[in-house]
Amino acid sequence: MNAAGLELQTLIRQLGGKPDEGGSVSGALHRGWVSVRATLSAFSDQAMLNECERGEDAAVARYRKALKRNFPTAIRTVVERQAHGAQRNHDQVKALRDALKAA
Repeated sequence: MNAAGLELQTLIRQLGGKPDEGGSVSGALHRGWVSVRATLSAFSDQAMLNECERGEDAAVARYRKALKRNFPTAIRTVVERQAHGAQRNHDQVKALRDALKAA
């Protein structure tokens, strides 16, 4: 579980809810796939950055979907902040990928 997930779980508990303890299956599979690709020397830095960007695309999409829901203010504030962070991560990975492609 990452820091963002732990933060949301803590907030949900504080509000009397029961958080889902697991991450998404697709997220776990993607992290595993990236790890496998990282260990195989036949794949380039470009391929790794492409895979990382795909994962960041998925994270941004999940946050956008979540933000369509009607959350209490405390949760919405955290989700919005985390969504901005996910977008920044995506943009950084994309910039690295584009810079490598241009080199």
